[in-house]
Amino acid sequence: MLAPSLFGGHRLVVVTGVQESAAALADSLVSYTKDPDPELTLVVVHNGGKRNEALLKAFKSAGAAVDDCPKISSAGERVAFVRNEVRHAGGKITPDAVTALLDAVGNDLRGLSAAASQLVSDFGGVIDADAVARFHRGQAEVTGFSVAERVLVGDTAGSVEMLRWALDRGVAHVLIADALADGVRTAARVASLNTTNIGDLARQLKLPPWKVKKAQAQARGWSIDALQQAIGVAAELNADVKGAAASADYALERAVRRIVAIRAAGAGGRARTSR
Repeated sequence: MLAPSLFGGHRLVVVTGVQESAAALADSLVSYTKDPDPELTLVVVHNGGKRNEALLKAFKSAGAAVDDCPKISSAGERVAFVRNEVRHAGGKITPDAVTALLDAVGNDLRGLSAAASQLVSDFGGVIDADAVARFHRGQAEVTGFSVAERVLVGDTAGSVEMLRWALDRGVAHVLIADALADGVRTAARVASLNTTNIGDLARQLKLPPWKVKKAQAQARGWSIDALQQAIGVAAELNADVKGAAASADYALERAVRRIVAIRAAGAGGRARTSR
């Protein structure tokens, strides 16, 4: 990569993690500093520590520009980072919007930087919490269990939104399917016992009390028959995401919609019976 190009034109070479590089690579990089190619920009990234520190000294001695990127770890530093990114993009952001963006996107600095510039591009001027909620609500903590929770309470729109966020953020199909199956099974186990005492249920089901309490809330609005049908859908989904379906994404969304519909139909049946 450092050899002269046969095609001409300026090139950029980025070498990351040079603190872990073998001696041969470190020697090659140091040798390059003695006769750099004017048609090439070389960037080396060292993540800190003492390993290959001589490599950095060689580049500094050769006149290389140095950009220090201190680690951002505290909440205050992340808040300052978001504010600076928005300001550099030409906008301003309210304190509640900073909090909302951190809650939504998480601590990934690349994600925060991209989100800040996108918000300024879309809204300009002052970014408020409503603007953040419009595009970034609930991204950071979306998991398979987040999807399952929305499904079990019968929220079609919320379920599909959570599912698509989870897929967008790379949550594995199998993990989402497993969370749905676990949620439905746990709700069915709680609903099938003739007690509402959390302590008794926790002992009988060998589950922590917090999980029993959550399952009780999620089981409301379900009939036993509907839960049995939902378990069947979850079982089909398990096979689908492991290769039976042509599209795991489609299989997940179809299962989510089917389970929510089963809950709604079961609730309607109970209401007609009670009348």
